[in-house]
Amino acid sequence: MRNPLVQRGLIALVLVLAMAVWFSASAVVPALAGQWHLSAGAAAWMTAPVQAGFVLGAVGSAVLGLADRIRPHLLVAGCAAAAAGCTLLMALFADGLLTAVPLRFATGAFLAGVYPVCMKLMASWSPPAGRALAMGALIGCLALGSALPHLIDGLGQLNWRAVLTAAAATAFCATIVAGALVRPGPQFPAGRGTGRSRYALAMFSDRGPRLVSLAYFGHMWELYALWTWLPAFLIASGTTTTGREGASGIDAFLAIGVAGLAGCLLGGWAADRLGRAATAAAALTVSGACCLLSPLFFTAGSMKVAYFKFVFFDGLAALVSVPLFVWIGHWLWAKFSEDLEALNETLARTHAYSLWFTIALAVTVIAGIWVWTRKARQA
Repeated sequence: MRNPLVQRGLIALVLVLAMAVWFSASAVVPALAGQWHLSAGAAAWMTAPVQAGFVLGAVGSAVLGLADRIRPHLLVAGCAAAAAGCTLLMALFADGLLTAVPLRFATGAFLAGVYPVCMKLMASWSPPAGRALAMGALIGCLALGSALPHLIDGLGQLNWRAVLTAAAATAFCATIVAGALVRPGPQFPAGRGTGRSRYALAMFSDRGPRLVSLAYFGHMWELYALWTWLPAFLIASGTTTTGREGASGIDAFLAIGVAGLAGCLLGGWAADRLGRAATAAAALTVSGACCLLSPLFFTAGSMKVAYFKFVFFDGLAALVSVPLFVWIGHWLWAKFSEDLEALNETLARTHAYSLWFTIALAVTVIAGIWVWTRKARQA
């Protein structure tokens, strides 16, 4: 089991299985809203605590250097089991927000020991020349795993407790695979992580890493807004691929998981060939444009363009840049002192290209809207 290709496949499988619990509650928000009498604002508490828990868990793990002090595959296995346990407890005992919110927060905190550590494991089995594509495949698996509850809900038409139980069982399978089969690779020797907390502050004080971090932060805000509310948007728009009840869950899986996986693979492939910063800038521009255009396309049925086609493209575009930010962050971790100036120069050169790309895209969008309104008036 020391074959690099096999190990990369196992690590990707672990992430698919473990991340099923991430948006498990979001996938059943319509059912929970009806049963628990939740308002639209209260329904957001099915997702927000997971993200908050993940942030706190990631910061705590980084400060304590857990990924360096504990064998990474065992850390992933333990955290996946704990996240699965929290989800199972919610499925069995939750009867309102008072019980659900702390369990969702704990789920997010434990997932911080899965996703980032899997990135480290994937990098340890990937040579630098193909690392962007490997990261793209891994982040695509995150998208696929996050969308699994939507598929379960759409195919089985189960009640919300059964959906959460199935997601928890999937994450428990990730525990078995990680603990029994995954091992660290040879690219990075094991270390004790001395002084890493000081390094994080020093890195953020420099312009290059700070720009990457802020861009990633803004993009994640958009991405998780899309992932959280996409099922509700599909239901409200009345456009599904099959037209049957429950099809919004399948469509959400296609837009989040399948399109997200395709976008990540495309981003990783383009980054290795066209340049990381340039590809990330182009992907962010397209994804941001989709976000701005989404209110217009929400009524796309009158334009004879299925809303699902638009959100599928949006789901693909939103994930193209993610592996690039992950790769750049990992690159800075490994080569902070010697390559920081090169990154700054690359970002400066890319700024001009991204500016012209944005202008061209804006002109195209405005022209398209003008043509459409003119045809609508003539009709």
